[in-house]
Amino acid sequence: MTIHKEGYTSIAIAALVIFVANALVHYFIPDATWIVWLTYVLSFLLFVTILQFFRSPRRHITTDENLILCPADGKVVVIEEVEEMEYFQDKRIQVSIFMSPVNVHINRNPVSGLVTFFRYHPGKYLVAWHPKSSTLNERTTIAVRTEQGKEVLFRQIAGAMARRIVWYVEKGASVQQGNEFGFIKFGSRVDVFLPLDAKVDVKIGDKVSGGLTVLGRFQ
Repeated sequence: MTIHKEGYTSIAIAALVIFVANALVHYFIPDATWIVWLTYVLSFLLFVTILQFFRSPRRHITTDENLILCPADGKVVVIEEVEEMEYFQDKRIQVSIFMSPVNVHINRNPVSGLVTFFRYHPGKYLVAWHPKSSTLNERTTIAVRTEQGKEVLFRQIAGAMARRIVWYVEKGASVQQGNEFGFIKFGSRVDVFLPLDAKVDVKIGDKVSGGLTVLGRFQ
């Protein structure tokens, strides 16, 4: 397992802040042994938490043009038929994955193909499970058309803790199923919009893994 490139700056800042905090505690209250040791323990736990958030586990991803892979680690919180009005402007099956702070926050392409639509929206930071977070929060919207002419739309949504969305794709680019298309820092959500005739292979409450879990399949 390695550390994702998006974590380098955050980890360096955290290490500096922790070092300064520990130095100040040690300097100003050296005789309060229990406070010093409590600071050490809390600092260690904080640093480990930050490290695990930015972890980048190695995964063997098997591609298949008929499958729609899960774009993120987390838990399935929504499966429903909705009107997708930003790009498709018709009915689609929405599958939403909530990523807690303990999940890997790398986002992966659910299908291979051509990016036909991309848009970034600045916005609010409602909790990721709020019904209006998909239309009011900071987010990106990406649509990919496969070689078979099927289109899948997926949306990165910032949460109350996530204050930065990172993406690595643009309109007109070719993407490979399972490769990284972005990263969201701290708790957040990814919505995927599938064709109505797609078969959904997950259910609400399922724990899923990005690039490994089959979210659905084209019919």
